Amino acid sequence: MEELNKSMRECLANTFAMYFKAHSFHWNVEGINFPSYHEFFGNLYNELHGAIDPIAEEIRALDYYAPAGLNELYASAKIADSNIKGDSVKEMLGALLADNEQVLSCLNESFKLADAADLQGLADFIAGRIDTHKKHGWMLRASMRGA
Repeated sequence: MEELNKSMRECLANTFAMYFKAHSFHWNVEGINFPSYHEFFGNLYNELHGAIDPIAEEIRALDYYAPAGLNELYASAKIADSNIKGDSVKEMLGALLADNEQVLSCLNESFKLADAADLQGLADFIAGRIDTHKKHGWMLRASMRGA
């Protein structure tokens, strides 16, 4: 169970880091297509934000504590900060696509561990997150082609 907890904490931290990055891109994007990308990043960060609490609650359901501070949270993250701003939309999309792959990686690992532990409810929850992130990947790749 400790391995599953560690993997779920990584998923939580990576989701939070991706959420914050998408939110900062929403704040700082500029250019001719500003309205479209501002909305795109807003939709993405809202979806990610909505996933943070359920992931933390799944950790609590495993009888572990969720991180209690930003330092503790980010200690589990594999996603790096970004300082991309302005009209660098393709860079923003590329950074989020790489982050999305990192989230998918930890979700897939958590799914395997939950399945092996015979935790069907948790595996089902994680499978839903995997499907959502596959859609995020598709949308990010499609958006990069037009940026």
